[in-house]
Amino acid sequence: MGWGLPRLRDLPWRQTRDPWAVLVSEVMLQQTQALRVIPKWLAFIEAFPTPATCAAAPLGDVLRLWQGLGYPRRARNLHATAAVVTASGAFPDTLDGLLALPGVGGYTARAVLAFAYEADAAVVDTNTARVFARMAGCRLTPKQVQAVADESLPAGDSWVWNQCIMDLGAVLCRPTNPGCVECPLRSDCAWRGEGPDPAVGSAGVSGRQAPFEGSDRQARGRLLKALGRAPLPRTDAAGVMGRSADRCEQLVTALIAEGLVAATADSLGLPGICPNTIA
Repeated sequence: MGWGLPRLRDLPWRQTRDPWAVLVSEVMLQQTQALRVIPKWLAFIEAFPTPATCAAAPLGDVLRLWQGLGYPRRARNLHATAAVVTASGAFPDTLDGLLALPGVGGYTARAVLAFAYEADAAVVDTNTARVFARMAGCRLTPKQVQAVADESLPAGDSWVWNQCIMDLGAVLCRPTNPGCVECPLRSDCAWRGEGPDPAVGSAGVSGRQAPFEGSDRQARGRLLKALGRAPLPRTDAAGVMGRSADRCEQLVTALIAEGLVAATADSLGLPGICPNTIA
């Protein structure tokens, strides 16, 4: 922590202990780089500063603000979580309570505990998992990497420790060209940049993502972006998505089933905000 605290990246969500704001940041950061998240997080918190304001808004408004981050299911789950928290009257502050929220898994639940409540919870993201695998010198299973993190966590310093380990992985213990010479953990590291990288294939360490260009994910994003401007005739969807009529119908059907698109027989729109659509 002596190395990390003076070097912590200046990220706006590190200035708050509000569990809603922390949750939003953690959900946005899943599979998205921090620099891309910053303006989106600031805009989201300005528009929906509390779970109640988010729950009161149509899902379509949340999806529209989410544009550019990808993986719109995350926005849908945040909207659903806002409704649950608003109905209960309080944000959960236990691991089980957080895990009961829509779309919240072990990582996100522990992140809220550590970063909002400063509870003793070890948070294992792709950066920390890479650090621990390299330190151990071998691939780690999910249970093993969480156990190592739990054992390493200094009681009472959860917020600082987790942030420092995350930044160590992001800044020095990078996936490629790691800064081993500068690393404060070098003397205790079993790898030190020599030989096969034990982080590759280790639990929690991100691998290469499938190409976005030309993917169905890109096609879905194109449709959602267009619907953020205005409803569309269903017959226009294939052209917007750049897909055949049959593939377009499959993708649209899936988006409707996921609650990300509303539809009538003739038109498509974002749920809850577009006239002549079924929310």
